[in-house]
Parts: sequence; structure tokens; C-alpha cells
Amino acid sequence: MGDGVRPLTVALALNAGYTAVQVVVGLAAGSVALLADAGHNLSDVLALAVALGAVWFALRPATPRRSFGYRRAEILAALVNALSIVAVAGIILYEAIRRLSDPPDVPGAWLMAVAAGGIAVNAVSAWIIHRAARGRDDLNLRASFLHLAGDALASLGVVVAGALVVLFDWRLADPLIAIAIAGLIAVSTWSVLRDAVLVLLEAAPRGVDPEEVGAALAAAPGVVEVHDLHIWSVSSDFPAIAAHVVVTHDCDCHRVRRELEEVLEHRFGIGHSTLQMEHRQARLLTPGAAVAGCSSGCH
Repeated sequence: MGDGVRPLTVALALNAGYTAVQVVVGLAAGSVALLADAGHNLSDVLALAVALGAVWFALRPATPRRSFGYRRAEILAALVNALSIVAVAGIILYEAIRRLSDPPDVPGAWLMAVAAGGIAVNAVSAWIIHRAARGRDDLNLRASFLHLAGDALASLGVVVAGALVVLFDWRLADPLIAIAIAGLIAVSTWSVLRDAVLVLLEAAPRGVDPEEVGAALAAAPGVVEVHDLHIWSVSSDFPAIAAHVVVTHDCDCHRVRRELEEVLEHRFGIGHSTLQMEHRQARLLTPGAAVAGCSSGCH
């Protein structure tokens, strides 16, 4: 995880500097499309800052009071960033619609030059992140790469708007491209917002079917029943499971637990599991008797 600090820091610095240039030129040129692209690149800056912060926090050790460390900080920051980006998209959309009736005369050549720089910055940043993530299963770096690649396409849209202004003097191209970019911001942010809320609500991770997991556990040799099954995510890349597993009275519960843990990790990608093993004989006591779990050492 620590190997991602340097590439994320370089990509963050490149995008932050370029976003500042876009804002200055966009205000001077009166281009809402350029400001829209700056808003989109701001989402890059925030996303990269969240990714970098997540790496730093993940490096901090867990404590007795924070047994999972600071993994949830990534989710909280992602939620705040997603909401702020949606607000930026709303402002861009409002300004673009307002200018449709009276589109300003913007310098198309400036639009093309600055947006072309955006394509270069995003492409270089994406390449840096892709190189760091190569050969590693790091969802944090992979998501950052996809975000940067998408923004390179947004900058290409601004280049198209500038070309339409220069070649055809079509001033409507600027606000129309801005509306399209605002839509792209909203669409790209939706998945982040949804996933952050699902993690905070401790819902089952996307791509993991609790019924399928329960059926797989119950089908293992020696297992009689699985109940109190809970699957959730500590962070976006840390799924966890807890369950009670009832086994036959003569079963080696330690062996079954190890086998179930292998199934969870290799088949469902859940590496953190808490399985409480119980023998079936504990459920066949006479009415009124206390129901105990497995004998000592089996939990």
C-alpha cells in the first residue's frame, strides 16, 4: 500500500497545478466550458487527495480502540468529496443553461490550448498511476487511473468546443459542452457516492451475494446449519464476515473452520472472517436446559 504514495503525490501535484491554470484562464476568457472542465479536474484533485490520504491512514497501526485502524476515513472523505462534486456539477449546469439564451463570445484558440494541456496532464498522471498499479491488485490505484483517463476525455470535449468556435463561430458549443461535462461529472460521481453510503450502512459488498455465501458454507462436509450470517465492508477493499456454523457432534470443528475460511477467501474474496463453531448436540438438549456453544477451544 505504501508504494502508492509517490505516484499519487506526483499525479495530485500535476492536476492541482493544471486545475488552477484552467480556473484563471476560464475566468479571463469567460468560458463556462473551460470552467466546467476545471470543475471536473477538481474532482480528480479531490479523488487523488482521498486516495493519498487513504494510503497514509492505512499505514497507521490499529489500536485497541480502533481495531480496524483508520480504514473508514477513506469512506468518509469519499462521501464528502462526492457531495461537493455534485454541488459543483449543479453550479456548472445552472451557468451553462443560463448562457444558452445569450452565449458569450469566447476565444476558441485559448480553449483548445488549455484543454490540450489537460489531455497531456491527465494522460501523464494516468500513466504514472497505471505503472505503479501494474501487477498489483490495488483497487485504490485502479480507481484513480480510471478517473484520470475519464478526465482526459472531458478535456478532449473542451478542445472540440474550441474548434467549433474557431471554425464555425458556433458560440453555443461552449455552454453545450459544459452541460455534457456536468453530466459526466454527475455520472462518474454517482458510483462513488453509492458505494460510500453502502459501506457506511454496512451493506454486503457489491458482487457478493450473502445467500450464495451462506449456501456454500452450509454445503461443506460436516456442516449442519449456518445462521447469524453478516457480511459487510470495513472499507472499499476490506470485506468481512461473521457467522455461527453448526457442525455434527463428532466433527472436527477446527478443520471445518479452516476449510470454510479457505472457501471464503478463494471463492468470494473475503479474507477477514469470524466463524463461531457450534456442535449439533448443543441444540438437542431437553426443554428448559441451557443451550451452550461448542466445547472449549472450538469458537
